[in-house]
Amino acid sequence: MQTDKTWILAGPTASGKTALALRIAQEVDIEIISVDSALIYRGMDIGTAKPTASELAQVPHHLIDILDPLESYSAARFVQDTTRLMQEIRARGRTPLLVGGTMLYIKALMEGLDDMPPANPEVRLQLDERMRAQGPQALHAELQQVDPVTAARLAPGDTQRIQRALEIWHSTGRPLSSFHTQRSEQELAAKQANTILLSLEPQDRAWLHERIALRYQIMMDQGFVDEVKSLRARGDLHLDLPSMRCVGYRQVWEALDAGADLDAPKDRALVMERGIAATRQLAKRQITWLRSMPWRTIVACDGAHVPNLVLESLR
Repeated sequence: MQTDKTWILAGPTASGKTALALRIAQEVDIEIISVDSALIYRGMDIGTAKPTASELAQVPHHLIDILDPLESYSAARFVQDTTRLMQEIRARGRTPLLVGGTMLYIKALMEGLDDMPPANPEVRLQLDERMRAQGPQALHAELQQVDPVTAARLAPGDTQRIQRALEIWHSTGRPLSSFHTQRSEQELAAKQANTILLSLEPQDRAWLHERIALRYQIMMDQGFVDEVKSLRARGDLHLDLPSMRCVGYRQVWEALDAGADLDAPKDRALVMERGIAATRQLAKRQITWLRSMPWRTIVACDGAHVPNLVLESLR
């Protein structure tokens, strides 16, 4: 590996990123930097498909289990942390490998971010009240008017990010998208030339859908519902937190709030259906993000020789 380059292994959820990264670690002296906005949270292990203790012990991992679910993380902080970590890993004579599917983090790393304005408690309270009174669709509609670029990438139900975008607009008069630094074409081209983005993408979308469904079933069998129950029992967490918006968690939490008996086959099947559907939508958005990066190197994750193909590209 050329240690001066930035190496990223990205792909939609359930595409096999973790397994492939561990396979690479057997051949190349790497340390893994997680590019995943869910793996940062402690106590959220099953529903995030977090690497097991055994897997974490095989190779040094970073940006996993660094926050309590009550806390929040940002793309700007990811860029700061990752820039520092890459320098430290290279100083140890190893190669940093960024692995994950939070595409906003990758975009921020490549294109840069201006400093975000601080929280405005007064505006946030007003938006909270409007959210309760009018619902998320109304706030998303307003965001489409004042910041169509940000609105286009946020689902109407993504209340936390919609409120943050509107908070920035009402506090500064500038859309959130304007805080994304636009590198010059020359700067961006140089950044891309120094970055190898290996993109795991299925040739057959049905292959990925089957893996998503199987993984969700495995998570349920491993005690995902009990994990969510433990988080709810803390008493200080709620569905508007970024952590509780992680795919799968919201669906189980809402079912429990509605009084569903998730030990009963019918209720369990319904929450699984909703969780799988939400995960498929996430995967679709991730693939769309990746396709907006034409300079990426596509690897068919449903191919038979993925490890060999990736290892050849890394050497």
